[in-house]
Amino acid sequence: MDFKQNIITALKKEVKDVVLEVPPNPDFGDFAFPCFVLAKIKKKNPVQIAKELAKSLKIKGVSKIEAKGPYLNFFVERGSRAEQVVAKILKEKDYGSSRSGKGKHALIEHTSINPSASPHVGNARNAIIGDSVARILRYEGYKTDVHYFVNDIGKQIAMMVLASKGKKPGFNQLLDIYVKFNKQMEASKKIQQDVFALLKKLEDGDKKTRARFQNIVDVCVKGQQKILSDFGIKYDKFDYESGYLFGKKTKDVLQKLKGHLFTDQDDRTVLGLKGVEAVEKGMKNAVLVLTRGDGTSLYPLRDIAYSIDKAKLAKGRNIIVLGEDHKLYFHQISAALEIMGVKPPESLHYTFILLSEGKMSKRKGTVILFEDFMKEAVQKAKEKISKSDKPPKGKKLDDLAKTIGYGAIKYSILKVSAEKNVTFDWDQALSFEGESGPYVQYAHARINSIIKKFKGKRSKPKLSLLSNASEQRLIGTLGKFPDVLASSARQLAPHTLVAYAKDVAQDFTSFYHESSVLKAETKDLVQARLALCDASKKVLKTVLNLLGIEAPDSM
Repeated sequence: MDFKQNIITALKKEVKDVVLEVPPNPDFGDFAFPCFVLAKIKKKNPVQIAKELAKSLKIKGVSKIEAKGPYLNFFVERGSRAEQVVAKILKEKDYGSSRSGKGKHALIEHTSINPSASPHVGNARNAIIGDSVARILRYEGYKTDVHYFVNDIGKQIAMMVLASKGKKPGFNQLLDIYVKFNKQMEASKKIQQDVFALLKKLEDGDKKTRARFQNIVDVCVKGQQKILSDFGIKYDKFDYESGYLFGKKTKDVLQKLKGHLFTDQDDRTVLGLKGVEAVEKGMKNAVLVLTRGDGTSLYPLRDIAYSIDKAKLAKGRNIIVLGEDHKLYFHQISAALEIMGVKPPESLHYTFILLSEGKMSKRKGTVILFEDFMKEAVQKAKEKISKSDKPPKGKKLDDLAKTIGYGAIKYSILKVSAEKNVTFDWDQALSFEGESGPYVQYAHARINSIIKKFKGKRSKPKLSLLSNASEQRLIGTLGKFPDVLASSARQLAPHTLVAYAKDVAQDFTSFYHESSVLKAETKDLVQARLALCDASKKVLKTVLNLLGIEAPDSM
C-alpha cells in the first residue's frame, strides 16, 4: 500500500497538480497539502477549504486527516506505515533512488585547479562537493562521468618551468618554488617578459618547450591525484587545455563568433557581449578577451572550445563546480556559448574556507595544504580514539582514525550550503555529539553492534508491532529519504543529505534509549525492532556513502 500515492490520488479529484509536503514536526502528520492552490478554483479561503476537505476525504491507510490553518495534514496508520516503510527499505536494493537518471548521462567537471602545486583546503571544497554530487546522481541512475580540466599551458606553468631551470622537481617542492619565483617576478619586468616569451614559444609549437611543460604538469597532476584519491575522490577523465592549443577547435570558435568580435587598441581579439541574455544576469563587463595582441589564444577561448565538447558529451546533465569568484567569468563563457547556440552547463558555485587572516593565496604562500590538513585530521582522530575505554591498536587504529578524520572533514564542509562560508573548527568537527561526522558514524556503528549481539535465529518480523512514539518517529524519518534524495539531486545540494543523516542518527539514538531492542517485551517485538535496526543501518550507510564518508561497523 502506497499511502502517499493514495493521498495524491484522492486530492487529484480536487486539483490536477498535487505537491505534498513533509511537515517539519511529526506532530503535524506524515504528509501535508497546502490548500492555497485550491483557493482560486473553489473561490474560498484556503483555511475553509482545509476544514471542508478534512471532513469529506476518506483515504485508505490514513487514520486521521486534520486541518491546520490552510494546511491539510495526513496521519498514516502506524502499524501499516511500519509495514510499508521498513519492508520497502529491506527489500529494495537502491532504496531511496527514484531512478530519475535511468537511461540518462551526467557529466560533472570539478576541482580543475591549476597544476602548479599541492591543493590547499580551499580547493578541497570544490572536490568534496563535486564528488558528492557525482555520487548522488550515480545513485539516481545517471551514467556519470567526472572530468578534470587541466590548465597545463597557462602562465603559472610557464613560471614553474622557468623556476625549475630544466630539472624535474618533486611534487612537495612545487609550492615553495612557485612562491619564491612569484616574488622574484613581481620585482622584475625581465622575468615577466621571459614568462610570456616562453608561452609564445609553446604556442608556436616548439617541441622542447612543450616537453618541459609536460614534465612539470605530470608531476603535479600525479601528486594531486594521489592526495585526492587517498581521500576517496576519483576522476574518470583528465582533459588537457593543450589539446585545444594546436587544433582547429579554437579557430572554429572564432569563426562562429565572427560577427561579435572586434580588435581593441592592443590588437587583442575581443568578444562583445552587449544584448546577450546571459549578460543581463549581473555581468558588469560586456566583453571577453579571447586572444593576446600577438594572436596567441587566451584561456577563455580554449575554455569555450572545451565547453562545446562537454555539451556534446553530456546527454542528460552537464554540471560544473566553480568558486564564487568565477561567477562573472561563468556568465561571460555562458554568453559566448549562447551566441553559438550551445547550452551552457549547470553551475554550482561555492564560497570559500578562509584563514583567520583572510583568503588563501598560493602566490603569497598563505595556504594550508590539504595533504597537511588530512594528516592533522587523522592525528587528532587517533588521539580522540585512544582515550576511549577499549581503543583498537596498530593498523586497526590507523584505519579507524583515517575513517573518522576524513569523515569529519567531509561532513563539516558538506553540511554548509554551497553559497555560505565554511568556518572549520576541529573540536566541533571531531565531536562524538551533535552535528558532526563522528556522531553519525557512531550511530551506524552502534546499530551494527546491536545486530551482532543478537545470537538467536532471525524470523520474518511483524512490523505492525512498531507503534510507539520513538519507533514511529524513526520510521517517519526513514520514509523521507526518497524525497530528500530527489530534492538533493535536483538542486545539486549535498548539504540537505547531511542534515538528513543527522536526523536519522538522532532519531535512532532516541529510539535506542527509549525502546530496548534485545530485551523487548516479546520475541516478536525483538524481531520487529531488529528489522528496524537493519533498515536504519541500511539508510544511514547509503547516505554516508553519498557524502563520500565511510560507515564504520565499530568505533
